[in-house]
Amino acid sequence: WMKPKHIFGIVLVVGALAYLIFGGLGSNLVYFITPSEYFQNEAKYANRPVRLGGLVKAGTVRYNKDNLQLSFVVTDGVREVPVQSVGTPPALFKENQGVVVEGKFAGERFQGSNLLVKHSESYQAPKDGKYTPEQIKKVIQETN
Repeated sequence: WMKPKHIFGIVLVVGALAYLIFGGLGSNLVYFITPSEYFQNEAKYANRPVRLGGLVKAGTVRYNKDNLQLSFVVTDGVREVPVQSVGTPPALFKENQGVVVEGKFAGERFQGSNLLVKHSESYQAPKDGKYTPEQIKKVIQETN
């Protein structure tokens, strides 16, 4: 029915595909962790990209508009991690706000490369006639 060389070829192709799919997967995973989870197993997350989630601790936000250096502390209510990032923070970024920071740990400090801010899930459409098209354009331009 099937010759041994065909069976060997199929096994080789399936094995190569499995390696490509699963072999590279482990190194490309980005874990979502809280500060407490990080301190429970620091070695596991060292030198690998992670998403650190928690609240921006009140009174810790420092932003330099000249060099775009942003620093703040992320807390889960139990542990805290100082974060440094470069770039303009999102418009909704503020103290006591939920945040997810993508990046890597550099010792006790987290070096962020991307900030994701949780926003309200409730959407209320403007009432008919409340805003003119010019006012809506102005709001859109201010947020960009």
